[in-house]
Amino acid sequence: MRILGTGSFLPKKIVTNAMLSEFLDTSDEWIVTRTGIHSRHVISDESLEDMGTQAALRALQDAGLQASDIDYFVCSNVVSNWVTPSMSCIIAGRIGLQCPCIDINCACPGFIFALDIVENRYKAGNRGKALIVCVESPTRMCDWTDRSTCVLFGDGAGAVVLGEGDNILGVRLNSQPDPTKLWERRPMESTPYFTGDDSQKSLQMRGREVFKFAVGASTTEVEALLSDLSLTKDDVSYYMIHQANLRIIDAIKRFLGEDDSKFPTNIADHGNSSSASCPILLDECNKRGLFKEGDLLVFSAFGAGLLSGAAALRW
Repeated sequence: MRILGTGSFLPKKIVTNAMLSEFLDTSDEWIVTRTGIHSRHVISDESLEDMGTQAALRALQDAGLQASDIDYFVCSNVVSNWVTPSMSCIIAGRIGLQCPCIDINCACPGFIFALDIVENRYKAGNRGKALIVCVESPTRMCDWTDRSTCVLFGDGAGAVVLGEGDNILGVRLNSQPDPTKLWERRPMESTPYFTGDDSQKSLQMRGREVFKFAVGASTTEVEALLSDLSLTKDDVSYYMIHQANLRIIDAIKRFLGEDDSKFPTNIADHGNSSSASCPILLDECNKRGLFKEGDLLVFSAFGAGLLSGAAALRW
């Protein structure tokens, strides 16, 4: 398949590091030196379905298509207020889709996992056009008294529309299952019979171990993917890296030995928006005219699970 259009949406509320320092033991300098983040967009009166709907409509408009043109819809989302129906069903109802739709929870690399799903569905003979929406609110998962996590995240949604083409060159997915390094636990409804542990715990992260996993997984998978495709780093126009932490991105640059100009970023004023990070970055680069036809884009993302993935496509 190939990307026909992109779209994104960010909440209107912007929270600066200075605002966080009003109630946290932190400062702009402390946050910037450790993450590269100066501010982030945070949900206030918007909902996840609001953001996902707007990102989807903008991607459809960019592609010059209507909802009726879409044959398959994948929504990447970690958590929402809705247990059922799925977020994909809610967004589909809002924009008028009449096609199969599914949700996936692959955390930060969700966009790459979704690309793999629609590409392989197409290869299996299910011709048509697909919509991917990644809509996340990790700021609703954090303990806002814990500076080790809440300063890292921002909210948002990104979307792409895909159609027939040979532009997705390859995808590599990986898992190193370990629920102890990045996790959150929420209770379910009580029953008269349940006697197990149903405690609640906000987002927990073992930062150093996640950092090591992210850098190792990204560099290993990017190099392996390029080798699989008989391409070299000289062929790559841009590396579209998950915007988790600027120090992680800088470490990936060093390991790959590539120039800063190949790594567009928006983490400074977005923070980490989980699976929405890559498609938001893609849309913003697209809208400012960064890409030209034939550019090779290499995506890399990593997150809870631990899951990671890399994808290569021609613009």
